[in-house]
Amino acid sequence: MRALAVALLEALFLLLVAPVLLFAGWLALSLIDLLSLFRSKRLNPDEAVRSRAVSVVIPTWNGKHHLQANLASVVSALEGNSDNEILIVENASEDGSAEWVRTAFPQVRVLALEENLGFGGGSNAGFAAAKNDIVVLLNNDMRVEPDFLGPLLDGFTDEKVFAVSAQIFFSDPAKRREETGLTRGMWGGRGFLLGHVIDERVDRLFPTFYAGGGSSAYDRRKFLELGGFDPLLHPFYVEDADISYMAWKRGWKVLYAPGSVVYHEHRGTIGKKFSAAYIARTIRKNQILTVWKNIHEPGKLAQHFVGLWGALLAHLLLGVGPMPGRPGPRAVLAAFGQLAQACGTRWRARGLAAVSDTEALRRPLGGYYRDRFAQLDPEPRELSVLMVSPYGIEPPIHGGAVFMNQTARHLAKLCRLHLYCMVDEERELASNQALDQVCASVELELRRSNGAPEAGVMQPYAVQQFWSREREWRLHRALYLSQADVLQVEYTQLACYRPAFDRIATVLFEHDVYFQSVARSLGRVPQTSLKAAYAFEYLRALRFERRALRGFDAVQVCTRANREYLESFAWNAPPIEEGYRAGIDVSRYAFTAENREPDTLLFVGNFKHPPNQAALEWFVREVFPLVRESRPQTRLIAVGAQAMGFRERLEGPGVEMVGEVDDIRDAMRQYAVFVAPILSGSGVRVKLLEAFAAGIPVVSTTIGAEGLAETSGEIVHISDEAEGFAAAALRLLADPTEAAALAVRARREVEERWDMARITCALEKRYRELVRGKRGNATATR
Repeated sequence: MRALAVALLEALFLLLVAPVLLFAGWLALSLIDLLSLFRSKRLNPDEAVRSRAVSVVIPTWNGKHHLQANLASVVSALEGNSDNEILIVENASEDGSAEWVRTAFPQVRVLALEENLGFGGGSNAGFAAAKNDIVVLLNNDMRVEPDFLGPLLDGFTDEKVFAVSAQIFFSDPAKRREETGLTRGMWGGRGFLLGHVIDERVDRLFPTFYAGGGSSAYDRRKFLELGGFDPLLHPFYVEDADISYMAWKRGWKVLYAPGSVVYHEHRGTIGKKFSAAYIARTIRKNQILTVWKNIHEPGKLAQHFVGLWGALLAHLLLGVGPMPGRPGPRAVLAAFGQLAQACGTRWRARGLAAVSDTEALRRPLGGYYRDRFAQLDPEPRELSVLMVSPYGIEPPIHGGAVFMNQTARHLAKLCRLHLYCMVDEERELASNQALDQVCASVELELRRSNGAPEAGVMQPYAVQQFWSREREWRLHRALYLSQADVLQVEYTQLACYRPAFDRIATVLFEHDVYFQSVARSLGRVPQTSLKAAYAFEYLRALRFERRALRGFDAVQVCTRANREYLESFAWNAPPIEEGYRAGIDVSRYAFTAENREPDTLLFVGNFKHPPNQAALEWFVREVFPLVRESRPQTRLIAVGAQAMGFRERLEGPGVEMVGEVDDIRDAMRQYAVFVAPILSGSGVRVKLLEAFAAGIPVVSTTIGAEGLAETSGEIVHISDEAEGFAAAALRLLADPTEAAALAVRARREVEERWDMARITCALEKRYRELVRGKRGNATATR
């Protein structure tokens, strides 16, 4: 009965009281924001710190055993500089810690407090008493390496550095490494999503979302200007994230120094004095209060309160318990018990903020940090370019991979090219990693599927499959480490990572216009239910693409037709340009116009791509029987990756499904006629450029030849009807002389207009124009 009564009371609270409380909380915080509009704001000028000496502050409460185990390492690390000091803040311990320290290490200062002020209050007392500009704050259960101090001090590179965090390892190597010192934070709608990152690629000073309270060096003056650790968050946890976020909003920097190594006995003190449930509830309560104090954009604040209501409903209706980022009723009630105090700290925090929440959340990301703070040359002697691909590019098993692979090989001769590629299978890792022999660096990610597409969201299906917050962080890390001047993004689906850079140029290459491809496929979908799904995907893709383009400095497309089509939809878009990316390395293709195997047709395509699937099915069922009527000996050879599922469906008399081959050029040298019966999609068909270069005559549909030829018979025969397509193929099979003449004209066309070496030189010059323009404008604005 008691349990039932408690459940009923909780249900009544969640249904009746919680909405009123949430609305009152939103109203109170919004009133603070309104009043803040009427006060002037004066911020102190930034000052560089004197980093010759440090004060190490170690708060402790009944932690004598930790001090006995770890304090000697700190004393040893600070020896050699008489201006260094160590200050033990005694939080009213009862275990004789102060007496032990005075006896064992008389050179260490002890600040004995009359009451336990918690970690935050004890730290604040230590900062107030410290004599040096830089304060290193350590937990009492932290052991340090002898050289841990140097990298921390080296991190104070200029007057905007607020804190520098050390790299953390656990004393017990068998423990899962829950904290590293390299932190990540983002806005999750309901609140901050915080966590530590393990990333061995980060081997130098690097932006971090927050500096861990017990393992970092702080600019003492800045720390005190922000008010120190906020008593609002007493007794422990989230204080370090709170003050670090305030520092980012103040326009300062928080950095991570991986060369500074410390070892932590995680929750060595708190975990022994408080229950796990109490600790978890305190963390969730403090996560709420941190939002109430620091999030000042109205939209984000409204998201937070709606999210809290959703979490409470999930708790009531679905039985979803409290978890990180999803507080339960007790944490919410505890936070409301401190609403008045939160309003006061919010008022102070607004007075200290110099940048918006959106900007403060961006700056800890590596790419944004470089863009906002690094010294960037308006005319770099050698450009650094980061190319990001959703697919592996070596070997190039589909048309887009050919474009990217050959662009990369030529571009790497003109600049420092860094590749970030996602691959779907482990077997792709070795071949793509081998590109580091060509490029300045190669980073590969084994991509995991995001699961089934969600119909109820506005992101297109293709974008859903490639979006993740972790990948966004890694891409920004790659931008920082590569010191990129240009971000080159491949394919529309990666436009979800469009950054708002001031000085780093950003370019999107749309291999095809995605919403146009979906629209062309729509007309060939037989089932009514699928038509509705395709129509919705078209609307989502159109909405997404138009918005996403605005985040780039230039958008590259394959052809003039693509450019004109996209321009007709993408109002207020950046320059849409053709002629910089669509091409092939003509010198790699030996021209063979004669002595080809008679009565053979070649189809090439990656069968994972739906337009290739539809093209081959149409050709086998509608066109090939007409060819075989006139020339029964004719064979169709279908070459391409991912062909397994098509063998049973399409193999029949005269049809040979070869599948993936080591080098497509061998097939293009051998067979008589190339067929491109493409019915949907967009962009330039790389397979046609390769066929032109190799000397195999081509028959194509209008869509297949889009951007390459408009008139049939000049460099390619074009027909959209089965009878006409079959007739053109039969004509070339029957007359090798005409076929060879067609191939000669096509080779000349690809040499003059589509050679990758010439195109890539123009691309590098275009990059320089964009960088020069952005940095000139940014300088003028500043």
